[in-house]
Parts: sequence; structure tokens; C-alpha cells
Amino acid sequence: MAEHPLRIFTGTAHPELALEIAHILNVPMGKSTTTNFPDTETHVTIDEVVREQDIFIVQPCSAPVNEHVMELLLYVDAFRRASAHSVSVVIPYFPYARQDRMAKGREAISARVVANLLEALGANRVIYMDIHNAAIQGFFNIPVDPLSAIPVLASYFRQDRFKNSVIVSPDVGRAGVAGKYAELTDLPLVVMHKRRTSPRETHTTHVVGDIKGKSPIIIDDLMASGSVLRQIDALYEAGAVGKAYFSVTHPVLMPSAIEYLNSDDRIEKLVVTNTIAIPADKRVPKLEVISIAPLLAEIIDRIYHGTSISNLLVLP
Repeated sequence: MAEHPLRIFTGTAHPELALEIAHILNVPMGKSTTTNFPDTETHVTIDEVVREQDIFIVQPCSAPVNEHVMELLLYVDAFRRASAHSVSVVIPYFPYARQDRMAKGREAISARVVANLLEALGANRVIYMDIHNAAIQGFFNIPVDPLSAIPVLASYFRQDRFKNSVIVSPDVGRAGVAGKYAELTDLPLVVMHKRRTSPRETHTTHVVGDIKGKSPIIIDDLMASGSVLRQIDALYEAGAVGKAYFSVTHPVLMPSAIEYLNSDDRIEKLVVTNTIAIPADKRVPKLEVISIAPLLAEIIDRIYHGTSISNLLVLP
């Protein structure tokens, strides 16, 4: 038995996920309160003693991103001031991950800013899932556990009905992730090549690999506007058959993505995880949600008891 009690806390971004993790670990949910003042300031309080306890706070920083980031930072500070033994931050969906470099002059590297803030406030460890750029791990000087939902999602596609399918990378940049899917599902791999026509528009120029007579499973780390849903024409022009499946870890799902998903009869399912809370209006029939709470609970339990997690780190 570890010397310091294990406690699970949550912000307001996704309390259902934290509750599921706490239930799996058979740990009571920590008591805390977040209040939004009339002037839009955020106020947090910890409603129980946490002195010398090992805290894991679960807070995916999805929309509204800035509010959830600020809430998380305030909780880290509150736990430190309350003399917690350690504070591990579980951020299934890491904020500003696509702002990981200077694409042109005079830009902020926003992902680095978030990393600096978490460290400065005293976080001992950061846990995130399927981040857009794996190099962000290097922004931290504290332990980072870069988890992946790929094994969880790939297990869905190991069913017999997908034997005539092929894993499709939506672009060259995701080929490594797609390769891991292909390895875990024992399915062939195809790569779509894109050309950007504007800051918000891309066009698929050609498909590399044999997709003729096979059904596509298009993978990605996240889906926001859903532009990839509109790019499956090239797959069917190259000989794809049957219904298309999409598989992504983070269901950001702006209204346009839901519209594309509902309107294209060639799309059978969008398979996602619950790294982000999905409101009722986005839970359309074509959406299939797989929980990553068991994986996060296993990681937390191993970290707490000081055992290895290396076999659970699947890096493309």
C-alpha cells in the first residue's frame, strides 16, 4: 500500500470521465467547487483535506479552451497551497497542441506557454493522449506520459466484418499513426496525398496504395471541422467499395463535421473516444463512442504504485 492516499479530482470540463476512472479504481471522487463570477473570473476551492495525498486531477482542455485551461491552472495552485504530496495532471485533450512552433515570424508557441505554466505552478507529472505533435513532450522538464488511444480504437476494427478493409492515412503526416493501426489490425495501409489550396482548404491529389475492392477506415488524431469527411471521393475514385469508417481519438466535432457526417450515405460510422465530453446534440446515430477510462485508470494505478507503464505507451 502506498504511503500517501490516492485521490481523483475533476474540473468542469468532463466530470463523467473522472467519475468513471474513480469508480474503476474504487476511489471516492474528490470534492471541489468551481464558480464563475459575474465578471467572468473563475474561482476554485478544494472542499476537503488533501494534505500529503497523491492527487490526480482530470481535465481535458476542450472548448471553451481558455476557461478550462485557467480552471486547471487554478486547481494545480490550490492543491499545492493545500500541501498535497503530489499533483499529477491528466489532460486527455491537451490545449494549443497545434500551436507547437513558429510557422512564421512573431508568433507565440502556445503549447510551450501551457507547459511552462503547469510546471511553474507545481505540477509533478502530466498525462495526455494522442497529442498532435509528439515533440511537445520535450517542452516539459517534469515526467510526461504520452498515452495513445490507438490500441483501444484498433481493437474495434479487429472484428471479422473488417477483414476486407484497409487503413487510410488522411495525409503523409499521419502515416505513422496509420501504420500503427495497420499493425494492430493486420490490415493494409493506404496514404492520401493532399495539397493545401487555402489556409482552411485542402484537396486530395492522389491515393498511394491498393484500395481497389476494399472498404476504407480513415484515421486521425482529432476531428474538428470535418474537412476530411469530404475528401473520401478520391478513395472511391481509386476503387474503394462499401461503407467508410472514420476513427479519431478527439471528437472536437464542430457543427460542420456533424453536418458532413449526417449527409454522406457512404459514411457508416465515426468511431471516437471520450477524451472530450460530447454533448447530446452531437451524439448522432453514426457516432460510436469508446471509453478510455479503463486505460487512464490503469495508468493512474501503475503510476501511484510505482510500477512500469512502458507497455501501455504506444508511440507511432
